[in-house]
Amino acid sequence: MTVESEQGLSRRNAFLQRITLGVVLFLLLTSLCLTVWLVRYAGQKAGGDITETVTVVIPAGSTIRQISRILSEGSLVPDDIRFLIVARYLGLSAKLQAGEFALHRGQTPGDLLRELASARPIQHVVTIPEGLTIVDIAAIFASGGWCDRDEFIRLAKDPDFLKSLGLESRATLEGYLYPDTYHLTRNGHSAADLLRMQVRRFFSVWQDLQTEGSSPLSPYEVLILASMVEKETGQASERPLIAGVFHNRLKKGMRLQSDPTVIYGLENFSGNLTRKDLKTPSPYNTYTLDRLPAGPICNPGQEALFAVLHPAESKFLYFVSKNDGSHHFSKSLREHNRAVNKYQRDRVKELKPTEHKVVKE
Repeated sequence: MTVESEQGLSRRNAFLQRITLGVVLFLLLTSLCLTVWLVRYAGQKAGGDITETVTVVIPAGSTIRQISRILSEGSLVPDDIRFLIVARYLGLSAKLQAGEFALHRGQTPGDLLRELASARPIQHVVTIPEGLTIVDIAAIFASGGWCDRDEFIRLAKDPDFLKSLGLESRATLEGYLYPDTYHLTRNGHSAADLLRMQVRRFFSVWQDLQTEGSSPLSPYEVLILASMVEKETGQASERPLIAGVFHNRLKKGMRLQSDPTVIYGLENFSGNLTRKDLKTPSPYNTYTLDRLPAGPICNPGQEALFAVLHPAESKFLYFVSKNDGSHHFSKSLREHNRAVNKYQRDRVKELKPTEHKVVKE
C-alpha cells in the first residue's frame, strides 16, 4: 500500500469517526431533550386544589388515548401524547379501569394514573320498593340511565333469557325481581345484567326462607300468594293476617276475590274498577277463578314471602279497608258486611283502585 493510499484511508476513518461521534452526540442530545420533555410533563401538576375532585366516566373498552381525552376534558391532565408514554413507562396502561370515578385535581399525570388504576368506582344507591311490577321497575332503572326501559321489559318476558336463568317454565320474571337497595356503578350495566342481579338476589333470599319451614303450597304458589299479600297490605304488621285469610279461603275452596289481581289482568286499566271488570274472566281474575291467579301480580319482598310461609293462625275469612291503611278482619260474611257498611259504603266512589280491599262473596 502506498503512502497516498494510507493517507486516504486514514482520512476516511477520521471522517467516519466524526460522523459516528456526531450521530452519538445527536442521539444523546435527542435523548436528553426527550427526557427533559417527558420529565417536565410528568412533573407538571394540573390546575386546582388536591382537595377538589372531578367525576369522570371511563366507558368499557376505552383505549389509553380515549382515556387521556376524557381526563383532559375534566381538566385533570393536558391533552398530550406524553400521557400515553408516561402510562406505558409506569406499566399502568393495562390497569386503567372502566367506570365512574371521583379523581383529585392538582396532581401530576403519574399520580393521576396511579389513582385511576387503584380507584374504586362510585356506587349509586338505587332502591326498588316492594310491590312493583316489571314495568314499574323498568321505569326506575331507565330514569336513572341504567338501561333502556323497553329492553328491560322485553328481556323479562323473553323465553330464551328466562331459560338462561333456569326459569324456562315461567312466562315472565314477574315475582322474581327482588325489591331491595342495590349499589350500582357506571361500568356498562345492561338490562340483562340488572335482571340477573335481581333474580340472583331473589333466590338468595328464598333459599334462606326455605330453611325456616315448609308450606303446603308449591314454591311458585307461595310467590304468587306473596305478591297478592304485598298488594293488599296497608300496614306491614298485617301481612301475616292477610296471608292467613287467603290460606283459610284456599282450604275451604273459596274464591280469593282480590281486586289487585283483577287490575293486573286488565290490559288497559282506566283507573276505576267496575263490576264488569270483576265479572270478566281472565287468568288473573280471582273473582272468577277457583284457584290462585296464573302468576305473581308484582314483585314481593321478604316480609310478604315470610308471611305466606308463616301465616297468622285465625278463623278470619274476610277483610275490608278501614281507610287509614289498616283493615277490619271478619270471620263471617254477616260481620264482614257490617264492616263494609261501616267503613266503605260512604266512600266507594272516592276510593282509588288499589284501596279496594273488600273481599266479597
